[in-house]
Amino acid sequence: MQVLEAYKPFEIQELELSEWKQRAVKNNFFELVLITAGEGTQCINYNNYTYNKGSIFLLPPLKCHSFNIEKTTKFIFLKFTDSFFKNANRIAIDRNEWFKEASYILSNYNQLPGDIIKNDVDRIHLESLTSIILLESRNYGEESVSLITSLMTSILEILIRNIKKTSYFEKPKKHLDDRITKMLTYINENIDNSELLRVENLADVFMMSPTYVSEFFKKQVDMPLREYIIKAKLKLVEIRLLNSDYTLTEIADELDFTDVSHLSKTFKRYAGISIREFKNNGEYMLLKRSACAV
Repeated sequence: MQVLEAYKPFEIQELELSEWKQRAVKNNFFELVLITAGEGTQCINYNNYTYNKGSIFLLPPLKCHSFNIEKTTKFIFLKFTDSFFKNANRIAIDRNEWFKEASYILSNYNQLPGDIIKNDVDRIHLESLTSIILLESRNYGEESVSLITSLMTSILEILIRNIKKTSYFEKPKKHLDDRITKMLTYINENIDNSELLRVENLADVFMMSPTYVSEFFKKQVDMPLREYIIKAKLKLVEIRLLNSDYTLTEIADELDFTDVSHLSKTFKRYAGISIREFKNNGEYMLLKRSACAV
């Protein structure tokens, strides 16, 4: 086993395994996993997906994933860590923007099994970027932190592009309207701007009547529009509470809650526990799917 030294905002590992062993999952957003050799199945939430050389997956920061290795497998794990966002860092980069992109991926990734990449060009891009990161880490160490951070930013953008092409639903619907995926993407891209999420604005953007927007959304998603928006915001609240030093006031302001009291009451209503209890437990509540065993 080869474990490469960790550099913020990531950790990278190359492992050759004949048997999967559960690993620690805390203190990171998610991991990008590249399979460079081997065969088997990936499992998330008790669902399985066959993998082989060239497969690329995202692993959520939960214990509900594993690999059933049929042929000895070479993995590259690229872990996006939270330390970059919790500590001052000398890297000249917009940490808030970086955090938002990583949060977007984690909050919208559907935690279903399967290859995250939807086209061969993006697959080649990711393989190339990861190869450069590995070489830089081995040969130049801390001298490469700035370059590697830039490469990681490119990886984030590729992941976001592919996540926008995936289904937001656990169980695909037989007669899914293409407009709902576009609407969900729009909502999640503008989750911090309540004005853009008003029914009247959604009606203008998607050329529907205001009365039909709510009816259409609930029919497609099996959830009222308002509830979906609140839960989408609270997923981001969870990410900020566990992976950053944002204060409650900053979180409330950023996500358009009236104040900290409003944020706290809303969180407890939907998560079932207080923000203090949530932070003490250190485990996602709304972000994980109900089938996820932790």
